[in-house]
Amino acid sequence: MTEVRVRFPPSPTGYLHIGGARTALLNWLYARKTGGKLILRIEDTDAERSTQESIEGILDGLNWLGLDWDEGPYFQTEFADEHVAAANRLLESGHAYKCFCTKEELDAKREAALAAKKDVRYDGTCRNLSPEEVAEKEAAGIPYVVRFKVPQKEGTVAYEDKVLGRIERAYSDIEDFVIVRSNGRPLYLLCNVVDDIRDRITHVIRGQDHMTNTTRQILLYEALGAPIPVFAHMPLTLDLQKRKISKRSHGEIVAVQFYRDKGFIPWALCNFLVLLGWNPGTDQEIFSREELIEAFTLERISKVNSVFNYRKGDPKFFTDPKAISINAHYLRTMDIEELGAMVKKELEEAGLWDEAYDNDKKQWYLETLDLIRDRFHTLKDFCTMGRAYFGDDYEIEAKPLKKNILKHPDLKKWLPMLAERFAQLPEWTKEETERVTRALAGELDIKPGILINGMRTVLTGQLAGPGMFDILIALGQDRVVQRLQNIDHLYEENAS
Repeated sequence: MTEVRVRFPPSPTGYLHIGGARTALLNWLYARKTGGKLILRIEDTDAERSTQESIEGILDGLNWLGLDWDEGPYFQTEFADEHVAAANRLLESGHAYKCFCTKEELDAKREAALAAKKDVRYDGTCRNLSPEEVAEKEAAGIPYVVRFKVPQKEGTVAYEDKVLGRIERAYSDIEDFVIVRSNGRPLYLLCNVVDDIRDRITHVIRGQDHMTNTTRQILLYEALGAPIPVFAHMPLTLDLQKRKISKRSHGEIVAVQFYRDKGFIPWALCNFLVLLGWNPGTDQEIFSREELIEAFTLERISKVNSVFNYRKGDPKFFTDPKAISINAHYLRTMDIEELGAMVKKELEEAGLWDEAYDNDKKQWYLETLDLIRDRFHTLKDFCTMGRAYFGDDYEIEAKPLKKNILKHPDLKKWLPMLAERFAQLPEWTKEETERVTRALAGELDIKPGILINGMRTVLTGQLAGPGMFDILIALGQDRVVQRLQNIDHLYEENAS
């Protein structure tokens, strides 16, 4: 059996787009599923737009996602001579010809055809020039492009798409297309085919926006005497207005780097991306790497466009809610040691990391992460909503401050009273702290919830979270006592 060889060929003209990441992911999955190879090829022939920064961004994005490749990265510009040689072979074999029509002539013909409601495709003016005529025009210094000579015959160019089924296009519907510019540089259509032939690509898995190229590229494969790869065209990903998600229309929200910087877990983003246009055939949505490789098939790629559910300016969701939900699932369920390493990086960046968390306080660190992670959605939440566990410079949210503190002015004296009793406890346990709290509430003839909710707000700054007495144990006796004793400023700063 022929080894499966797939490729991911990004253009380095910007950051790694989540659409590009999805293409890389599906190619990676197919290579891993079949025991094949994934080739990374940087298509950097657009010299004006390609940048080293973009190349590094693409590589960093793939590495962050955990999508490794087996060969490359190759750079398309390194094989420019091969592209030119292929064009020359097509000229020599009669599969291509030199076209001397100027842009002005072509524009005039197109306008005339439109006015007459006729076919606007290239009319083949230079298709049958004699060798003498070609030599004469070259001698006169007339610039030319190289066009592929599409066979003028009945029938269709056809292929079996692994996603869409049989695709056909009549020869008569394909114009003689340009494969080399007037400056001598081959176009993407030809370069891509030559590179795929050299890299022995067996399967081309890409977006449906490339389908306009496929039949023309098949003609090039045939003319160059190369086997035609299997094609699988993925659906596009659209926003709620049915626009293709793009850098121009949606900005940083479609960049892989955006999700890294927002605190996403790499595989959680992969898990979300694969569901944009692929269906396992079951209700399962959460997949480990191994499960997804096992479940993945090209035939389960959807034929219809997927929807990226993003509402610009939504105060609750900064991206597609499903992406956030999947990330939160991984936060709740992943191995705590693995999570600890990820949160460490966030705490370091926020200036909250304590080296003791890697040593004598490691057990406390991991147990605390396990305690607080259930309500979090991204790794950033450990430094924002969870900040009170790792430092004393945390904010108290407005809603719990108003509801649980300012509404009960007597807490200014009740919570310090509770702190004094906590300080005297010989054993710092959930049972003892709860007993003392409820006993004080009974003496004050108030509901225990007033003390409990007040404590939660003062100690964590949050309206909700883990059980209150679990929080007390996690924060420790000294820190709890100190925070409950110093609450006067909350009333002073918010005095009306």
